[in-house]
Amino acid sequence: MNTAGYFDYNATTPIDPRLLAEMLPFFNDRFANPSSAYRQGCDALGAVETARKRVARLVNAEPSEIVFTSGGTEADNLALFGVARRKNLKGNHLITSAIEHKAVLNTCRQLEKEGFSLTVLGVDDMGLVDPGDLRRAIRKDTILISVMQASNETGVIQPVAELASLAREHGVLFHTDAVQTVGKIAVDTAELGVDLLSLSAHKIYGPKGTGALYIRRNVQIAPLFYGGGQEGKLRPGTENVAGIVGLGKAAVLCQNEMAADARRLGEMRDRLEKELRALFPKILVNGAGALRTPNTLHVSIPGCDGSVLVAFLDGAGLALSSGSACSAKSRAPSQVLLAMGRSEDEAVEGLRISLGRFSSEADLEKLLSELPQAVRRLRA
Repeated sequence: MNTAGYFDYNATTPIDPRLLAEMLPFFNDRFANPSSAYRQGCDALGAVETARKRVARLVNAEPSEIVFTSGGTEADNLALFGVARRKNLKGNHLITSAIEHKAVLNTCRQLEKEGFSLTVLGVDDMGLVDPGDLRRAIRKDTILISVMQASNETGVIQPVAELASLAREHGVLFHTDAVQTVGKIAVDTAELGVDLLSLSAHKIYGPKGTGALYIRRNVQIAPLFYGGGQEGKLRPGTENVAGIVGLGKAAVLCQNEMAADARRLGEMRDRLEKELRALFPKILVNGAGALRTPNTLHVSIPGCDGSVLVAFLDGAGLALSSGSACSAKSRAPSQVLLAMGRSEDEAVEGLRISLGRFSSEADLEKLLSELPQAVRRLRA
């Protein structure tokens, strides 16, 4: 596994080799369908249920509250469409924020096209939703609020517990996209008070194509599609057993190692931020002053188009991004930075540096050596 020079852990993570030993048997010897009644099928089902318990433990939930999906995007869609398409709705008003991942924001926009009313909350210059703004936005016909726990771009962590408490006061369901927090910081569904929470395996050193949605007990949602009775009839189709097993093992490793990883990566991130401020006195650290995920640093370097800078650094063997991986091929200004009040120039100058389990001091040294050279080339 070659992770040298990799600084894009918020986009995806490499599979931890310790997962593969548990996953591989389900590609060959233990290949049975978990819905089958014979011994091999029961074995596969047992592996799925073990993984469910492991994921539940990571977010302090009950196993029955975990529904496996194909990833974070499907989990977000299942949460939003699932609430919106329930029977006997008491309203049609949705609330989200301007900095959401496209998996949430575009889903909300689609629901708006289908006749739902949508309020998109702004954020302050640190990228935080104001609980007061949420309180004022809630209406008698509000049925769902969706605010991400942490930004995939800046790493800024929202006051989700406070926001969810406001929703609960008004009898409104609350969903959070926790794809960027689960496995990086402690995430406790009970403490947060959320009704629905999305997570993804490939952000926590697990396989792509696997995720989960936490659905609080007694919360009723509609499925996205129909078929068999798998996942409580909310996600029909034969389970991706190997992927689910991988997610379960990833959850165990995160639970055991998350605190130490967070301390180490936080120290690396803080050192990097200090050095970059010294190298580029006019640099903007987006989200500075707010609580952020420990692995994430997002900056705007004046006079440097982020996407061009990424290309220069790629040539030097370094992998970074200028924003969300889902928008990486777009040269448009970051919607997150614009929402934070940055100018269009500042919003295209964004550079996201995200560290992970396999980041090393040698990686940092190379970045601190190559980045100034790339900036000089770009400004020349």
